Amino acid sequence: MEGLNTIFLALTPVERWQAARRFSIDITAHEWLVLITVTALPMLIALLFWVSYRRLVEERKIAQKRFADNADKIGLSERERQILLKVVSRSGLKRSDAIFSMEDAFDRGASKLIEESLATQTTEETEGLRAELSFLRQKLGFQDQPTWSVGTAAKPKKLNSRQIPVGKKVHMTPQTSRLSDSIESTVIENNDMELVVKLATPVKITFGELWLLRYYFGSSVWEFDTSVISYDGDMLVLNHSDNVRLTIRRRFLRVAVERPALVAHFPFTRTLPPKIDSGGRKPKAKQGSTVADRICWGIPEFVPAVVTELAGPGLRIEAPLDVKIGDRVLAIFQLDEGDKDSSIVEDIGLVRHTKATENGFSIAVELIGLSDSDVDELIRAANTASARAGTKEQDGDGTGSASDEQASEEEAAEPAATQGV
Repeated sequence: MEGLNTIFLALTPVERWQAARRFSIDITAHEWLVLITVTALPMLIALLFWVSYRRLVEERKIAQKRFADNADKIGLSERERQILLKVVSRSGLKRSDAIFSMEDAFDRGASKLIEESLATQTTEETEGLRAELSFLRQKLGFQDQPTWSVGTAAKPKKLNSRQIPVGKKVHMTPQTSRLSDSIESTVIENNDMELVVKLATPVKITFGELWLLRYYFGSSVWEFDTSVISYDGDMLVLNHSDNVRLTIRRRFLRVAVERPALVAHFPFTRTLPPKIDSGGRKPKAKQGSTVADRICWGIPEFVPAVVTELAGPGLRIEAPLDVKIGDRVLAIFQLDEGDKDSSIVEDIGLVRHTKATENGFSIAVELIGLSDSDVDELIRAANTASARAGTKEQDGDGTGSASDEQASEEEAAEPAATQGV
């Protein structure tokens, strides 16, 4: 320390001033470095956040585009897209497009969505949502049935016929008749004691006869058995039922196709013409029957046809075959379009609607002999055809239609094909 003092005292006044200036300049430069660092750091942090935000926005746009592309590919309606986005938000996925390939995430989001619906909505609304989610899951190609898809019609409030609102349409069918013979009626009164409906057309009433009543609610169908207490013209008073069966009104992707087919009228019974021998007499009956005799019974007469629309178990068939609503037909058609390993489908169908055309008839047919795996195969074929053609979904009832006007006619004639939960 004393050495430094000796050196300092040995300096001239000019040298001391110059040394002081150099010391001041060093301190100022240090302060500027600190100031620049403090100022630049927040700017760098803000820049980092901005870059991250822009990247997040771009990734979100890419995910939204992929989501829209995938939704178009499998033919999702606008409502199905909104439901799927709700599933995404509750599944914890960061990218919405990932839902199309992550079955666990879909089930997780769907389960939470149903829990919310049970807490805030009615049982009927929840069952409708459950049906829509089940069909949406099927469209995504997920096969295994999750636990949330099992209906809970009796929890927390059991369904009964007293819950059908006044003014709603119901369809009544005598249990001795086919479903195609249903009679439309309107609920005009519903109290704790009785259900009063007004028939659209007059009908013969037999007391004690059981009727099957169906009420279409959104994507669901209520079914229950009832009987007539009294009637006055077109007004029927019916018994209530606490045993309401809930089924899902299936909705299938409707796709325009062009598949070669064969179709034949296939009634349950038909009358054989009498056999006449060469003398003009009826031959005596013999025990048993030969092959020739059985051939004489006749085989179904197929006519060439074209399947123009595919909608799950529903077909739109163009054919020169005059049939009526409720008739049974045999249908054979090619499932794939020009594939190397093509296959054909053979099944019994129920005619749901028919309309005369220039070249014959346009027939809406519902295949009725299918298993769940058969329906899945038809759905996959429709999805494949839709992806190839780049078409979008038109909501339907499983019977197919050539236009929106015709679809309205069919829904009026037969509201929907149903399948139990």
